[in-house]
Amino acid sequence: MGANSTVVFADLTGSTRVFEAMGNARATDTVTRLTQWIGGVCEAHGGRVVKMLGDGVLAIFPAGDIATAAVLELQRNHQKRLQAWPASLRMDLQIGVASGDVLEVDGDCYGDAVNLASRLSDLAGPGQIWVTESVVEQLKEGEVRHRNLGPITIRGKNETPIVHRIDWQEEMSEFLTMPATLAQTNRAVDSSFGQIELSWLDVRALFSAADLPIHLGRVDEAQFVVNDPRVSRLHARIEARQGSCVLVDVSTYGTWVRFHGSAGVSGEIALRRDECVLHGSGEIGLGAPLSDFSAPTIAFKTTGGDLLLARRDAR
Repeated sequence: MGANSTVVFADLTGSTRVFEAMGNARATDTVTRLTQWIGGVCEAHGGRVVKMLGDGVLAIFPAGDIATAAVLELQRNHQKRLQAWPASLRMDLQIGVASGDVLEVDGDCYGDAVNLASRLSDLAGPGQIWVTESVVEQLKEGEVRHRNLGPITIRGKNETPIVHRIDWQEEMSEFLTMPATLAQTNRAVDSSFGQIELSWLDVRALFSAADLPIHLGRVDEAQFVVNDPRVSRLHARIEARQGSCVLVDVSTYGTWVRFHGSAGVSGEIALRRDECVLHGSGEIGLGAPLSDFSAPTIAFKTTGGDLLLARRDAR
């Protein structure tokens, strides 16, 4: 049996771009200094660095509250650092945190909490902290602002753990403020989501709820690729959550959404590191407003699961 611990995965995003801009030697030195700093902050909060992972750090803590304090300090201080860096050299932190039994063998650690923290780090957007509910339960009420994202589908896991996003900003910034039209959009959602169809130019793809989450982005790692310089490498994520289809912006320049024929929703919804529920049909603009005719624009159409089931039964 392992010991109950809290696992932190902290990864730097955008390191590939930095290596291209700075060259291998300087970029390696920069990434190494950052990961050493990450490790130092973890140790200062009572954590222990298990290993460095290239541009990331794996650390374990005896409790969720001190792990949360560590990752809050990481994000806040790193954000201050990035404000002085050129945009082309910025590497955001994306962090996953999970609590549970951890087994340590030969200097490494194993267990569901380790795997879950790793996956949450992958799913979290740049500048975000995603934690399991088991971590939130160890926090004092009102100690840390967090948003319940609901059950999240994790590839390789049959269960859908409840995940929270930690709002680490000391003052709420504009990209954490949800537009008023967004609240109207969420209330209008049909929760029987079954699949989403995406199309851009001559590219068309269909994803069922079971296929999600997927990424929209400029690189081949994205499940739906949009090759445009305004599109981030991994620009936005689409998830199936609590019977709904959720679009999450994780980009540098933002994402815009416009719905077709939705009562109570007009104009465009601008997302900056935030999210909205997709329903019906409409367009998603990546890196530029939809009012810009040249914006990379993805048409989407969602279909309810009940309708899909009826179609299958009719065959």
